[in-house]
Amino acid sequence: MASPLRLRSALALVTGAGSGIGRAISVRLAREGAAVAACDLDGAAAQETVRLLGGPGSEEGASRGTHAAFQTDVSEAGAAKCLLEQVQACFSRPPSVVVSCAGITRDEFLFHMSEDDWDKVIAVNLKGVFLVTQAAAQALVSSGCHGSIINISSIIGKVGNVGQTNYAASKAGVIGLTQTIARELGRHGIRCNSVLPGFIATPMTQKMPQKVLDKVIGMIPMGHMGDPEGDVADVVAFLASEDSGYITGASVEVTGMRLVWGGKGQRSGT
Repeated sequence: MASPLRLRSALALVTGAGSGIGRAISVRLAREGAAVAACDLDGAAAQETVRLLGGPGSEEGASRGTHAAFQTDVSEAGAAKCLLEQVQACFSRPPSVVVSCAGITRDEFLFHMSEDDWDKVIAVNLKGVFLVTQAAAQALVSSGCHGSIINISSIIGKVGNVGQTNYAASKAGVIGLTQTIARELGRHGIRCNSVLPGFIATPMTQKMPQKVLDKVIGMIPMGHMGDPEGDVADVVAFLASEDSGYITGASVEVTGMRLVWGGKGQRSGT
């Protein structure tokens, strides 16, 4: 069934758009009519995402508008600010939808986790969300535009997980950051919400041994992993659209009600 094109006039910036959930979100927002600025640390992966979206001259691109790829390290303040400047220069407007999906893992038990692995995960997963959100909010307020900011957290930020102290802390921080931003930016007509995926089928989970996957799936009440486009991206598209116009500061769980988490190596696909 065709999408309702709820985002036909929107420009969406998606970080971490080169694979997994970020790519699925980019595809879904484009299907809803948005022009997509796909950003990733891997510039070639971002370009591949844009190719999948369709471009000017293609049958799909004609209805979806233009899209563009950007290579950025979101953990660097100067790079995040430059990204917003590049997006505005390319599309002649700031993004009205901003999805922060860039994230990394550096798993280790507490006793053995290095300071460097802690710092790297916090820098990308939490500081990166802050920097992109700050730059985007400044651009929106300066232009007098309303917008929807959607930050991809994780259920691990709410319930924790063995071997992921850095990841859990970063994703918990995203939830608190989002709630505070929602309070600060509401008067400017800018909403901010977070999405908390559980175990999602992504390239990361495909690399796991089948016996581990079977064990994890057995702990999910709905009996299967989530789909990045059919489950997570659906929620993001809803939060990006005016269908959620009175929702801000919310944390939406997309988990299949997976409440019990395994040890190191059994992590969410976010």
